[in-house]
This record gives sequence, C-alpha cells and structure tokens, in this order.
Amino acid sequence: MGETVNFQDVIKKSVLHLEAFRSVSYIDIFLGLLCSFAIGIFIFYVYKKFFRGVVYSYNYNASFVLMTMITTLIIMTISTNIILSLGMVGALSIVRFRTAVKDPLDIVYMFWAIAAGISTGAKMYPLAIIGSLAFGLTLAWLSRKKIKQQTYLLIIRHTDLATDDIRVQLRKLNTTLKSKTIRNGYTEQTVEVNLKDDNTSFMRILDQTDGVESCSLVNYTGDYAQ
Repeated sequence: MGETVNFQDVIKKSVLHLEAFRSVSYIDIFLGLLCSFAIGIFIFYVYKKFFRGVVYSYNYNASFVLMTMITTLIIMTISTNIILSLGMVGALSIVRFRTAVKDPLDIVYMFWAIAAGISTGAKMYPLAIIGSLAFGLTLAWLSRKKIKQQTYLLIIRHTDLATDDIRVQLRKLNTTLKSKTIRNGYTEQTVEVNLKDDNTSFMRILDQTDGVESCSLVNYTGDYAQ
C-alpha cells in the first residue's frame, strides 16, 4: 500500500533532515574578513580622496569599512543554512535607516560596500577585488572630469551705475540668472557660471567697477553651496 506524502513531509525530508548547518572553516573566515577589510579600507581612501561635498565626515566614511565586513559575515552566516537565511532576511527587512543622505554619490559608496561584502562572503574574491578596482578607477576619472569645469554662483551687489558694465562682463562668462533683488537703491543678483581651471580673474574687474559694492563666488553643488 502506497505511503501518503504531504507538503510538510517533503519540507522535512528536503530541508530539516539534511545537514542543519554547513560549517565554515577558520581559514574561510580569516580570508573573508581580511579581504573585506582591505576592500573597505580602499573604499575609505577613495571616498576621502575624491570627496566633493560640503563637510567631510570621518564617521560616515569609516562606516563603509564596517559595512563591508558586516555584510561579509551576514553572507557567510546565511550560506550555512537555508532556514537561517530566511529568518535573517525577515529580521533585516524591519531595519529602517533614517540618516538623510544629501549627496547621491554617497549612496553609490554604500552600495559599493554592500556589493563588495556580498562578493567576499560568497568567496568570490577575484570578483570583489577586480570590481572594487574598477569602481575606484571610474570614480577617479569622473572626479577629474568634474574638476575641470565646475558650477559656481556669482552674487553681485551694486547700484544702477554699474548695471551696464556688469551686463557686459556677464555676457563674456555665459551666465544664467538665478535671482535678482532690488532694495534701498541696491540691486543684488545671483547668477550661475561655469568656470574652467578656477579662472576667477573677472572678479577683480567686477570689484573695480564703479557702483559695485561687493561680489562673491561660491561653489554650487545642486542642493547647497559651499
């Protein structure tokens, strides 16, 4: 007489009665943590070298090193048992990160650290190392491209006497008007200008123009100025 097998029996035979935990050797643990630490330090120095934000945060940068190592441990842990992996996925799904990330490039570094930790935890050391080197070179190349031409905000406070002279100078710079305020006989206008190689010689010309009270130049990054 045939034996009736239900879904629960299949799960028990295929999962629960198999090897509960696959052991991870000390060599794998050492190599995984060492590789993830090395990649995390590489991310740390790349972020510090090519940081273009307003205020550099050492703690935020150091978190990339720990994030890479922690992700490696998580991947090593869930690879030992399928039930444990499902439970950890459920536990991690309730985690919420409430730290505001203003620069989209910072999110790229976070994904880089996580991806490197996943590759290292899966023992794909060549993929993690070669991929990290490729990311670092790409960021270095993009950062140099950005340095050659940057966007600035030029703020000029002047009287009507300097209006025509300022208009002539701004036409040479190919600027875009952002705001203009007239108060108590003074005009304050903010224009966007793209500069190459930090050429700011025009600032002296504007400062010596009759009717210009002040002029300032700040680097513009999209959401904030520095």
